[in-house]
Amino acid sequence: MSNYVLAIDQGTTSSRAILFDDTHAPVATARKEFDQHFPQSGWVEHDPEDIWRTTLSTGREAIAKAGAAPGEIAAIGITNQRETTVVWDRETGRPLHRAIVWQDRRTADACAELKNAGFEPRVTARTGLLLDPYFSATKVAWILDNVDGARDAADGGRLAFGTIDSFLLWRLTGGKVHATDATNASRTLLYDIHQGRWSSEMCDLFRVPMAVLPEVKDCADDYGETDLFGGPIAIAGVAGDQQAATVGQACFKPGMMKSTYGTGCFALLNTGPTAVASSNRLLTTIAYQLGGQPTYALEGSIFIAGAAVQWLRDGLKIIDNAAEAGELARGADENQDVFLVPAFVGLGAPYWDADARGALFGLTRATGPAEFARAALESVGFQTRDLLEAMKGDWPRSGTGGGGDTVLRVDGGMAASDWTMQFLADILGAPVDRPRVLETTALGAAYLAGMHQGVYPGLDGFAETWALDRRFSPGLDADLRELRYQGWRDAVRRTLTRS
Repeated sequence: MSNYVLAIDQGTTSSRAILFDDTHAPVATARKEFDQHFPQSGWVEHDPEDIWRTTLSTGREAIAKAGAAPGEIAAIGITNQRETTVVWDRETGRPLHRAIVWQDRRTADACAELKNAGFEPRVTARTGLLLDPYFSATKVAWILDNVDGARDAADGGRLAFGTIDSFLLWRLTGGKVHATDATNASRTLLYDIHQGRWSSEMCDLFRVPMAVLPEVKDCADDYGETDLFGGPIAIAGVAGDQQAATVGQACFKPGMMKSTYGTGCFALLNTGPTAVASSNRLLTTIAYQLGGQPTYALEGSIFIAGAAVQWLRDGLKIIDNAAEAGELARGADENQDVFLVPAFVGLGAPYWDADARGALFGLTRATGPAEFARAALESVGFQTRDLLEAMKGDWPRSGTGGGGDTVLRVDGGMAASDWTMQFLADILGAPVDRPRVLETTALGAAYLAGMHQGVYPGLDGFAETWALDRRFSPGLDADLRELRYQGWRDAVRRTLTRS
């Protein structure tokens, strides 16, 4: 009897593996951080071999901790940092260049040129995305243009491109499977989310040969098998990290929302079978695809959330670990209005200003570590409010925004901070629900794989298992809420490089 499902959760700063049992409960976890590379200002890279080594070792460690045999593992599900781009040699499996991370801004000028030439409306109509270096297409083109011989090799069919899920699938299956799922494909600027296929028009625009692209599958599907964990195990689920969290939060009905707080913050609003076009610079994306049928979402992407806490720890060195940030913020002087706009790698939705950089406003001689900590944590709540206000404008049925009636389901590392989640509820003026299982990204990947293999129930059955840990209800005076939010908006206005 196969009682377990292994989730591989390959993130921006670490690789994790979590083994879930047949009741969706996590029974063993392993995690390893890997190096971040910043070769120039605004450039962010990972060594794909670091990603591979940590993925393999954490998977083996989690299985060993649980004392599970390969025959007891029904399937593997993969979830990954999205948009991060790898190009490798099909013959050797070796990457041509470090992975260019989703946070990387090196192709900002290329995106600006295409935007100035009037291409963005066409790009958005096909892909649901905006012209921004965040996405994969311009990263692929940069590698092909900057590695000797790469473009000729790509044209000749000798190279493969993939987001991290594709690279891991290739390695796990010994080069037998070059595939991705619809959610990851929808983040590349190369995939027509309405037609459900790679767009030759977009490939021509971004100069990416179609020969390098992976096959696109459902989120729960046959992705081959691997024998690298002691015996053959089926790989049966793949989803980008934010979509996997949407599944793990059981946001299966139109109008349901989740927000994940990791390195960045990503809010997704399920819009069902309708791809809602945004007039507020949000993204239209695929939430998940099952049985060949996509479910769409509106998404707002914030580049810096937990990374602001890492900055407190590693840059300012005012905390030793992330858990200290909330307690430090609790002691801040409430009479100081300090605002951090964490545009360390530009601003994401709804501003999309690749050239903006971080700024602090409201400093006085009395400002100290506690106020820095509070400003860093509050910036996450303010940015989430920006997203929900935009969603309300795009899809009024959502009821989002200040005073709205939508409940926001939260997850990710920062969701463990009571102080941060209470401020989030206060500034939104809406309830915030934290589930018992915070690792919803890994849970979503495990569920997709387990459902495909018959270990887990269908969507309705899985939704019934979602369990609340704590609801945070807004307690801030409405006038003060709006005053603080307007202070934030003014700080952002002064940070933007363009209106």
